[in-house]
Amino acid sequence: MATTVRTTLEAVREAAAELERAGCGTPRLDAELLFAATLGVPRERIHLDGDQPLSPKLEAAASALVARRAGREPVAYILGRREFRRIELVVDPRVLVPRPETELLVEVALELPGGTGVHDAGTGSGAVALAIKDERPDLVVTASDVSEAALHVARANAARLGLAVDFNCAPGLPASAAGVDLVVGNLPYVRDDEWPTLAPEIRLHEPREALVAGPDGLEAICELVDEAPSGAALALEHAPRQAEHVRGLLAGARTCRDLSGRERVTLGRVP
Repeated sequence: MATTVRTTLEAVREAAAELERAGCGTPRLDAELLFAATLGVPRERIHLDGDQPLSPKLEAAASALVARRAGREPVAYILGRREFRRIELVVDPRVLVPRPETELLVEVALELPGGTGVHDAGTGSGAVALAIKDERPDLVVTASDVSEAALHVARANAARLGLAVDFNCAPGLPASAAGVDLVVGNLPYVRDDEWPTLAPEIRLHEPREALVAGPDGLEAICELVDEAPSGAALALEHAPRQAEHVRGLLAGARTCRDLSGRERVTLGRVP
């Protein structure tokens, strides 16, 4: 019996329908990314060459990736990479998938005077620290995380990108952060009771310890504020509903909104 050969776009359309049935939020985009990765081409080639026949071998390989996505595995983990500002990071389940709202922390650091220092607490994949160093090579950038597994990913990203960031395994602020001009942090801020309600992509695949911070979601943030010396400048990512509380922890605090208009990063100084 002859094997039916379909075009790339036909296969992508079917894959997108499968992902939509599985509850994925961006089924067509996800399908295009997975097929482009399988074919080893930029995503735009899916449209430009979509009427070309797709070999059964390549379709099978792409379908295997689509099946993983239908199981709600994040696309970034399937592909093993994620773009963040101007850099591309290697990511896997040892670290969170970098998110667009976290770019606000980078933008805050870009305002620092030349030659000053910034520390990224809870660095994960190194996204914030490495993006800052990429865009402001004149800054002295250090970073830390409580997870040695996460730091293995961060250090590998730094080496691959050729960016000089000093990473340390430590809770809170390590000695390397002493005297820096700004501490930025995307620390865990999900409440314990919120965990069961999160999307399967998060609950089933991302590291819980990098997301959840006690009954009110503020344990990690409060610990960092308590540990930081008086007068230290902090920029902290948080949930929109936590903005007022975080402002209350800092002197002269102001909150920046993300692209969706939600209060996302609060800046201020430790009283």
